Parts: sequence; structure tokens; C-alpha cells
Amino acid sequence: MSWSQTTLTLPPKSRGSYLITDHILKEVPAIREYKVGILHLFIQHTSCALSLNENWDEDVRADMSDALDRIVPEDKKGRGGNGLYRHDAEGSDDMPAHIKSALIGASVTIPIKNGKLATGTWQGIWFLEFRAAKHSRNVVATIQGEKA
Repeated sequence: MSWSQTTLTLPPKSRGSYLITDHILKEVPAIREYKVGILHLFIQHTSCALSLNENWDEDVRADMSDALDRIVPEDKKGRGGNGLYRHDAEGSDDMPAHIKSALIGASVTIPIKNGKLATGTWQGIWFLEFRAAKHSRNVVATIQGEKA
């Protein structure tokens, strides 16, 4: 059994859902060394998320962002205006971002088979940014498995 771990930085993005599968494959070349294993990706932030979902139609990512905005709306009233959230120290989009992050999650685990991610045909790795301003985000990529 072998382990590999690296931390990578995602390019700064504003609010939205982004397909990052190709970026992960480029930044974590060790995937190709494993005959069988798992890749665990963990994002080190509390106002964004990782997910596995549709990799083909960009409208799915836009619809997901829109749906999450309806489920967890931003609150422009703020603390002094009897708004939805008490926490608004970092802006009106901060608390909704924390809630969305908790709903979607900070990690994904994907099987590795013969040096490739064993995702389904239509699955891709998503990065969901919930803040309006662009932020760099760090992802810890850990692989456990048997090398080829």
C-alpha cells in the first residue's frame, strides 16, 4: 500500500460552479502511477465546496448555482436590518456561502483504476465558489492505493 499527497491551488474564480477535472489530472500526475486506489480531494475553506456531477452540459452548473441561491439566498439587509443571518462580518454573501458549503461538502473521494479516475461517463469534479469576490482556494489531494 502506498500513499501520495500534494496541495494544489485552484485559480481564483468568482461565484459559480466550475468543472475542474482536467486541472486535477494535470496537478496530480501521481494518479497515473496507481493500479488501484482512491483519490481524496479536500478543499481547505468554508465558503466553497467540491462535488461530483454532470461534466458535459454547462447549463447544469449554472442551474446548480441558481438553485443553491434560491435555497440559501443572500441577505442584503444585514444584521442591523433584521436580516436572515446574524453573521455578516465579511459581507452579505458570507453566511450563505458557509451554509452552501455545509450542504454540498468539502471533499470528494474517487476510485482509481489502472491509472485513471473511475468516474462515470458523465461525471466530473466540480469546484463550487460561493463568494462573489475571487479567491484562491487550496485543495489537498491524497492518494492511497497499490502502484502499478
